Amino acid sequence: MQGIDTTPYQEFAKEKLGFLFNDINLLVTALTHRSYVNEHKATVHEHNERLEFLGDAVLELVSSDFLFRNYSYPEGVMTALRAALVRTESIGDAGYELGYEPLVRLSRGEKHGSDRAHDVIMADCFEAVIGAIYLDQGYETAKDFIDKHILVKIDQILEEGSWRDPKSYIQELAQKFDGVTPTYKTIKEEGPDHDKTFTVGLYVGNTLKGTGTGHSKQEAQTEAAREGVKLYHKEHKEIDL
Repeated sequence: MQGIDTTPYQEFAKEKLGFLFNDINLLVTALTHRSYVNEHKATVHEHNERLEFLGDAVLELVSSDFLFRNYSYPEGVMTALRAALVRTESIGDAGYELGYEPLVRLSRGEKHGSDRAHDVIMADCFEAVIGAIYLDQGYETAKDFIDKHILVKIDQILEEGSWRDPKSYIQELAQKFDGVTPTYKTIKEEGPDHDKTFTVGLYVGNTLKGTGTGHSKQEAQTEAAREGVKLYHKEHKEIDL
């Protein structure tokens, strides 16, 4: 790949992934955002979206196979569990944990984007890296990568019940253990109209059970509900799947 020192990418692969790429340009492309290509059209011609498409398919296959072989839940539950494993937050967090953020190539404008935008970019890059590993090293290596960084989260997902729709689940838990329907109250609104951040509290009776923030009240409510679910699971160990 013209004009770029690929040494940091190969060092990252060796240290974090456990192997050297045969074609290191695949990893470079996997960590190249469309905005960077638009800003460097004369020298860079390929971004990571095709690799992301491929990696998404490999991720879905590996996670589906894992769930099928290890659990006997109904199809609807298995689908929800898979969605929880591969949701943007989960795979984005895995990217941050791996530490490939400094290697992601973004335009100057995109570098100053919101945290939410960066989280989505990290998730997309994670899928693109899977695609790059699959092409360069084969299915088994890609599968091992997914096992190590994504599928290990299944126990936590099951324990916290985070595979369920949080708002529906918290209502079920609140009615079961406290006999009331939870309510949501907006605690504060911050920021300009085009980029507001809402903080919402989840209340069961008069007790605050969780808070959440988001760029819409719906998003903040969902995060508050998710926190409430975690609290109920902590308080009531007998909760079943």
